[in-house]
Amino acid sequence: MLAATVARFSPDSPLDGLEVGDRPEPQAREHWTTIEVRAATLNHHDLWSLRGVGLRAEQLPMILGTDAAGTTPDGTQVLVHGVVGGDGHGVGPNERRTLLSEKYPGTLAERVAVPTHNLVPIPDDLSFEDAACLPTAWLTAYRMLFGAAGLAPGDRVLVQGAGGGLATAAIVLGAAAGLEVTVTSRSAERRERARELGASHAVETGGRLPDRVDAVLESVGQATWAHSVRSVRPGGTIVVCGATTGDAPPADLTRIFFNEIRVQGVTMGTRDDLAALARFVARTGVRPVIDSEVPLARVGDGLARLALDRLDQHGRRRLVDRRLQRREVVVRHDPEARGEG
Repeated sequence: MLAATVARFSPDSPLDGLEVGDRPEPQAREHWTTIEVRAATLNHHDLWSLRGVGLRAEQLPMILGTDAAGTTPDGTQVLVHGVVGGDGHGVGPNERRTLLSEKYPGTLAERVAVPTHNLVPIPDDLSFEDAACLPTAWLTAYRMLFGAAGLAPGDRVLVQGAGGGLATAAIVLGAAAGLEVTVTSRSAERRERARELGASHAVETGGRLPDRVDAVLESVGQATWAHSVRSVRPGGTIVVCGATTGDAPPADLTRIFFNEIRVQGVTMGTRDDLAALARFVARTGVRPVIDSEVPLARVGDGLARLALDRLDQHGRRRLVDRRLQRREVVVRHDPEARGEG
């Protein structure tokens, strides 16, 4: 079968480690199902894997990809939850949590085997391409908003760093749920785009907010942490899912304990969260913002677009191609073709 793999590690030029070619078919395992992949989404995790983060040389070649939508052998249309282990389904109760493409082959292939428990039915009227965007950035945003922060219609939320896939998902989901969403960015273009997506307010990074918020979604880290602590109301929540500019400077613990601020970490979400997200998207009519689609045979083109969005020497995200607002890049697969076109 055709698949995209990490053939070698290339820390400085990750695409040099990518190979697209024939790989063995997935092996049958008890309590696992082999899926015919119809669409998959690219993530920065794929670029980190090509750099050698999270993998060992003896695991190569490793098939890339954490997200997928496709069909089971009986024709059922399903989403793949890319988190394996931690709950015992199909892997045993003591296996540590991992993502597809870290221990088990990933989704950038014509077929992928996953624990049967990881499959979520795709709701009617949701395309394979839209569904494939949900399991990483959109699932993380959903979990942060409605699980970790426990937000409800009318609540206020601050999303640090407009333009990223997580921020885009949080804006769209939050607006659809009736939240008052405020977004920060240094870029006037990104702030305007955030308003178009449904944000109520968009301010300069570090700028004063109209009101303190009930929760902050924090994925930037050092560059925005102090602003996040100042912006949340007493008793509010800061939900952390990453630190793209590095770990926070002094944590401002005095303000945190005096104002009884809760800090909650999130890594993606559960299979049940993904099922709830899929139903939410289907019922509200909101859809992921897709930048481009590429066939599996040209997955390198999609990864090259993703690699354009990178950090400058000060740890700030620098957009080289301003058309790419970190919308999702989808890899599509036509079972009757090998990806040309």
